[in-house]
Amino acid sequence: LQGSYNLLLVALSVVIAVLGSYTALTLASHIPPPEVAGGISSRTPAQPKDRFFWIGCAAFSMGAGAIWSMHFIGMVAFDLGVTVRYDLLVTALSLIIAVAVTGVAFHVVTQYTGRIVYLVTAGVVMGFGVAGMHYTGMAAMRIPATVHYDPVLFVASVVIAIVASIAALWLSVNCEANIQMFGGALLMGLAVSGMHYTAMAAARFTRSSETMRITETALSPELLAYGVFLLSLVTLSVGISFALTRRALSEARRSLGSETA
Repeated sequence: LQGSYNLLLVALSVVIAVLGSYTALTLASHIPPPEVAGGISSRTPAQPKDRFFWIGCAAFSMGAGAIWSMHFIGMVAFDLGVTVRYDLLVTALSLIIAVAVTGVAFHVVTQYTGRIVYLVTAGVVMGFGVAGMHYTGMAAMRIPATVHYDPVLFVASVVIAIVASIAALWLSVNCEANIQMFGGALLMGLAVSGMHYTAMAAARFTRSSETMRITETALSPELLAYGVFLLSLVTLSVGISFALTRRALSEARRSLGSETA
């Protein structure tokens, strides 16, 4: 089977990857290092007790808002000319994988800031997780065809995922200015998209003679597209608004403290 792409949806998937990455980097800038005993640091306007809250927000924005959302909009953009459905439980599992590995990676890299071995280790874990999310999502497809992968492109997609993950984690602890975050998000969004479409290029679909059985837990591509769009919209709007409001309040507190001193 030879597939084709809806170019509008492809463009939308890249935009969501960039915006989701920007949201995640903005939220990650609030993650307090564990060694801060109290007060407000110059880089992280959150109290240390909020560390896991901010890690969770950043992980959800990156894992669900950028990586997972981009992946499934990109999947919907791919047309094989046959009926395609997605198993709900496997689709949910792919989402959990993306958020979980991203959260672990953010925790490690912000706990050991400046240590290259931890950055690389966390990036490798996150990269394999991103690749695992993609291929789990591919396994959720219910189509009258069998799927196998070109080994070279398969490996290339995993390598891209690892490199992109290391870059994202480095940016999360080194980008402070808004323009830096936007530039980093642009690069990250393009890298995430590159991984996805490389992995899609690795897939080979062969029509099967078996009749596809659509279960009650299968989602239509249209419903999936609407759900992913709403998830991305909520993630970006709430995440960015909350992070920027928290930053503004923290800057006001620091300014008030300086005037009092």
